[in-house]
Amino acid sequence: MISDKLPMAVIGTGHFGTYHAQKIAASQHAELVAVADIDIARAKAVGEKLGVPAVSDFRELLGKIAAASVTVPTQAHFDVARECLDHGIHVLVEKPITDSLATADALVELARSRERILQVGHLVRFSGVAEALRRHVTRPLYIDSVRIAPFSGRSTDVNVVLDLMIHDIDLVLSLVDSPILAIDAAGAPVFTDHEDICTARIKFANGCIATITASRISFKTERRMRIFQPSSYLSVNFDSQSLSIARRAGDGVSATAVDIREESYEEVDALEREVEDFIACVREGRRPIVSGEEGRRALEAALVATRELQAHARFVMEANSGRGLARKVGS
Repeated sequence: MISDKLPMAVIGTGHFGTYHAQKIAASQHAELVAVADIDIARAKAVGEKLGVPAVSDFRELLGKIAAASVTVPTQAHFDVARECLDHGIHVLVEKPITDSLATADALVELARSRERILQVGHLVRFSGVAEALRRHVTRPLYIDSVRIAPFSGRSTDVNVVLDLMIHDIDLVLSLVDSPILAIDAAGAPVFTDHEDICTARIKFANGCIATITASRISFKTERRMRIFQPSSYLSVNFDSQSLSIARRAGDGVSATAVDIREESYEEVDALEREVEDFIACVREGRRPIVSGEEGRRALEAALVATRELQAHARFVMEANSGRGLARKVGS
């Protein structure tokens, strides 16, 4: 077990990297040694506010830190995280773990061989209501999830599946203990070159069905999930951190024999909890709540959904060019 403060750095000081740096700097169990970004002006702006040096090349920090938050753009996750792990540095990498299964597998194997912690930043798992779900969900039969938000202009290098939906994919996979049989997905690009809205349907080997909708071009923010299982129904509001539970009461013969309970949870700083969990995992040598393997599984499902989106896009293009095979129902 590590007794002193854990020397850490943040690599990538964009919107989210800045928050990572703030959480680490405020931690009682870690020391923010430096921040790094190829945009040195941006890195210096963050470093000056937190009283730490800034570098443009993160490799200058190798040998000076024991752990790092990797918050660079998705396509750079693999190169940066690999370099860190290869030099014995524990890594908290933002979601998605990488942009391909091959590179995700390589990171997971490298972390295993070097005996380093590899944690993936799926924030939803660290909310109070998500913890409650794990206590109440036993055998989900049907899950309906919605995550929508106004357009922010961030993360436009990936589609909405890898940007937003992957949070709910990860949570659903953590609740449904069964292999995936099939994934169908459809969506559309609206404000960017990638799909900005998507609905995916996941079918599991145990019969559970999950329908997940994500949009980054909505007029409002809404994050909710409904879960149906034998004898009970759960409705989650992630914005208000509230959970409604309806259970069949008595012998279940009467249509009105339903007990309804409302639970609310204190708003917590999910990022702070995520960062502190990572620090604790490194200091104590324990497995993180969202391991590299779990991040890899969520990525696999997201990539299958992305392939389905691409197939749907081709169908739309052919249909609108007059070469499509679409026919009216009943024709």
